[in-house]
Amino acid sequence: MRVIVNFVGFQIGWFACVLGAAYGKPWVGPLVVLFLFLVHLALSGEKPREAALALAAMFIGFAFDSLLIAAGTFFPARDFFPAPLSSLWLMAMWVNFALLLNVSLRWLKGRYSLGPALGFIGGPMAYYAGARLGAIRIPEPLAFNLFILGAAWALAVPFLFWISGKKSR
Repeated sequence: MRVIVNFVGFQIGWFACVLGAAYGKPWVGPLVVLFLFLVHLALSGEKPREAALALAAMFIGFAFDSLLIAAGTFFPARDFFPAPLSSLWLMAMWVNFALLLNVSLRWLKGRYSLGPALGFIGGPMAYYAGARLGAIRIPEPLAFNLFILGAAWALAVPFLFWISGKKSR
């Protein structure tokens, strides 16, 4: 049951962040993700570990997306931070993703080829969906920029799992 709650919560957080940004209410997503984070912690037996993982993912995501924005790979709906810095709603999405690592995605731990594959495919799909919903813009050449996003996420997912494993010790 916890896996289902975790996965459904992730979907709610993702849509709140993306649609909030797309409709000019970028604060909605971070508030929803904060609520989901608090629920996640309440259900977790390892509160400090999960909090540290979420915080690490937020800072990594900020740096990660800021570099991709500066490189011109994508452009998010702006909120509190000036370009090329990442947006608060994108940082919330990284926290939201981190909440999956030790619950819905724990089956990926130790499967070192599947993490990069998930990142390479799932990362660009999420950004493309965000673009279709109006939260970000991915410039031409679209295929090239999606490839860059995929390559970046192929590195990010295993790195987040590595951090997740470090936090468990």
